[in-house]
Amino acid sequence: MAFVLTAEDAVLDLGCGTGQLAVPLASRVGSVIGMDPEPDMLRLARQAAAARPVRNVTWVLGADTDVPALGGLVGRRSLGMAVIGQALHWMRHEELFRALLPLCRRSGGVAVVANGTPLWLQDSAWSRALRSCLEDYFGTRLEATCGTGADDRRRYARALEAAGFADVREAVLDYRDELGIDEVIGSVFSAIPAGRLPGPQERPALAERIRRALPPAPHRENIRVATLVGRVA
Repeated sequence: MAFVLTAEDAVLDLGCGTGQLAVPLASRVGSVIGMDPEPDMLRLARQAAAARPVRNVTWVLGADTDVPALGGLVGRRSLGMAVIGQALHWMRHEELFRALLPLCRRSGGVAVVANGTPLWLQDSAWSRALRSCLEDYFGTRLEATCGTGADDRRRYARALEAAGFADVREAVLDYRDELGIDEVIGSVFSAIPAGRLPGPQERPALAERIRRALPPAPHRENIRVATLVGRVA
């Protein structure tokens, strides 16, 4: 890794979704800010934190365009790391990286984490069932890689360097996992751009539609996690 976190550091998880990164990170650092533009995602994240229990996470309603305002609250050079999961593809990443640079302490930086091929594009029966369900719901073919493709990663790396981050590099980890149906639904909702995400009243119906379309859990997947890191010199 290009930088090391300490027990005194604060971390920003931008586009935190249901807390998949924010909650486990909380045990390794002093505090975490979980930020997401969707209240439903933050509600699920709070539930996940309470179940651990985790008490050093602050949940904030906001998007990537709110990061400059967040800087006014946390101060310059105050973050050990800003982490962005599988949500960067619908953010203005070039502007975002420039806004994050002055917020991260020296030797801290940004980590862009991608969990490999989206759940609906994998080579398994349950993934194909999920893709068919979502394509029928949205009325379109689902082919986008959600920022996980090699071209996307190179584009993000160039943008980190252009924003002023140093030692930009990528690390890859392969592993297998089993997902419950709630984890599948949470991941799908986190990956849908805000402009296409169903409203709060329609989301339970979509969740139920996914439940009925998929075979019984667990849903096994091969995961390649790619972490793109840029350090503040």
